[in-house]
Formats: sequence, structure tokens, C-alpha cells
Amino acid sequence: MSTVKNKRDKYEIRIDNARLIFRNFSGAEGKYNPAGNRNFCVFLPTDVAETMEKDGWNVRWLASQKEDDEAPQAIISVKVNFGNYPPNVILVSDDKKSRLTEDNINVLDFAELETVDLILRGYSWEVSGKSGIKAYLKTGYFVLAIDELAKKYSQSIDSAQESVGGCGECEVCDGHCGGGLH
Repeated sequence: MSTVKNKRDKYEIRIDNARLIFRNFSGAEGKYNPAGNRNFCVFLPTDVAETMEKDGWNVRWLASQKEDDEAPQAIISVKVNFGNYPPNVILVSDDKKSRLTEDNINVLDFAELETVDLILRGYSWEVSGKSGIKAYLKTGYFVLAIDELAKKYSQSIDSAQESVGGCGECEVCDGHCGGGLH
């Protein structure tokens, strides 16, 4: 992982083999999330988290849920915004790639992921005398964990997205809807 400051006072960080938690790519309303706010959190190594905190990134520390007094674990919340600068999100399954959009990125909420590689873009903010760097998803490669049967029948799947269950827009889709055309 490395933090890079570019010409426009923006920051980027690359995280290989990222571990995700609190996935909400669909933007579902919840106890800690207003409706439409697409986001997820990434675990950070302590040394990286401390450096990012010093640089101004909004790093949070999760207390251990176990009783063995583990050290708090650093995470960073990452916003997924499809406004002016939509992220480049690629779903990889059995060496096939599918670009995910605002309409189908919700398949990542419950997908079993083997590997995740990310580039986060940081934007400086200042409100009421407070400031920091908020993380936004710039690029993400999400590699699905493929089970034995999926490998055996991989020739019959037309795209990586279909291997997680279809269009992602309905509850009854069996993956053969042709992109949400029911």
C-alpha cells in the first residue's frame, strides 16, 4: 500500500488483497446508512492506518469483539459514487470480466469474493473547522471465489455477473434474464 499525492491536492492509495467489511454497494437504508449511500469498509494494517491518519484520512478503529484483548483493528469507509467520476469496477469470474455499473453493482453485497484489489481516491474536505480526507472508490477488481461445480460448468456461463445470480435487479432472477429483461 502506498499513498500518493497528485497535482490537484488529491490522494490515491492502492490496496491489494483488500479485506472488506460492512458492504453496502446497493445503498440500502440501514441503522448506520441513509438510503442511496453506497459504501463499504476496508481493513487496514496498523502501520498503514497510522500513516493515513497522520495524512488526514478518516480512519476508524474497531474494538475487538472477542474477550482476549486483541488490539483494535483499523478500517476506512469507502464511498462508491457514480456522479461526476464513476468508479471503474470489474467483476472477475473464471477469467471472465464484467464491468459493473450503478445498476448492477449491488451483486457485490453478498458475493463470495476470493480477492479484491482497490485504488481509493481521497478528497480533502473541510466543514465547520474540521477537515480530513474522505475515501472514494476509483478502481476495484473483485474476483469471485469459484466453487467446484462452477468450474465444472464454466463453459455455459456467458459473463462473470451471471455467475453470482443474474441481473441483480430482482429476487427471482435465475441468471438467464439477459440483463434484467424479464
